[in-house]
Amino acid sequence: MYPLVPSDGFKYPGEDTYVLDILPVATGLAATASDQTLSLFDPFRLSQGPIRKITTDHGNIKAANVYSGLNSVICTSGENGTVSVWDLRADPASARALQIEGNQPGLLSLSCSEESNALVAGTELANHQASILIWDLRSPQTPKSQYHEVHSDDVTELAFHPSAPHLLLSGSTDGLVNVTDTRIADEDEAVQATFNHGSVHKAGFLSSSGGSGDSSPSTMLLYAASHDEKFALYDAAEGTGSGAPMLDLGDVRPVLGCQYIAGVVAKVDGNGAVVGVGAQDQQMFQLIHLANGPGGWGLDRDTVVGLPGAHGSELVRSFCFYDEQQVVFTAGEDGCVKAWRPGN
Repeated sequence: MYPLVPSDGFKYPGEDTYVLDILPVATGLAATASDQTLSLFDPFRLSQGPIRKITTDHGNIKAANVYSGLNSVICTSGENGTVSVWDLRADPASARALQIEGNQPGLLSLSCSEESNALVAGTELANHQASILIWDLRSPQTPKSQYHEVHSDDVTELAFHPSAPHLLLSGSTDGLVNVTDTRIADEDEAVQATFNHGSVHKAGFLSSSGGSGDSSPSTMLLYAASHDEKFALYDAAEGTGSGAPMLDLGDVRPVLGCQYIAGVVAKVDGNGAVVGVGAQDQQMFQLIHLANGPGGWGLDRDTVVGLPGAHGSELVRSFCFYDEQQVVFTAGEDGCVKAWRPGN
């Protein structure tokens, strides 16, 4: 294991504040927290505190996603059913560029596509219905499309395909991971692939070949992690859009000696992804490369990066990394954002 050491950090005031998510954008590192704030940090001067701090009005923030990294535009959603679009280049008082309101129940998941001007949110189960709502941000007064029968329980995860943004991945506590063609209004015809993974905690597209005009990329891999820490890869390309996973690790806790999966971050060079796993009792967080090797897809146990001490006995909620600067950022339920670098 290759260990990193903490090089900088910031702790939110208050004993009960969790840092929920960290998202890199051009102007810095954005973070959402359980004190209902959206903050922007200088990633190389974390200890100086937020450059900007915005108090949101979602009730409780449930999801955040980058709409435009280059322009530092972030979307957030929450328990009161609203979506806000924030321009983090602006002063906090004028940072909200758009607010979407309605009578929908709490919004648990969120994804954005700048290429298609789209924003999608997933609701909690209410009145026997869990919905997926898609807006065109050029005319956001009402959703341009809605799916009410794709899932039968809370919609916990959403992700647009990176190169074919009309394709939408959704995951739910009903156990299903679906890939939907959002150009199709009919729900029965819109769903292109379905996998029964178990109650979905994290899911997303991993890698792809095929352009934005191709509704069925020749390779369309997705990952899913369940609330009981089962992890698998699925191939959702045409002709393989259901059935058994192409890689099934089962419960990763005994396999990796961890207690939870914090998330999966795709490598920007397209070379697989990094899986972040933690063990509170060991005060350890590990980053494990998920790659396609000679024997197929798998976890590379020989290049594990360890963060000894992590966030103490508290969970790591989010992580990201800047490869060129050789720095990893983590956020946790101890209220801290930390930077990690190679030791001397």
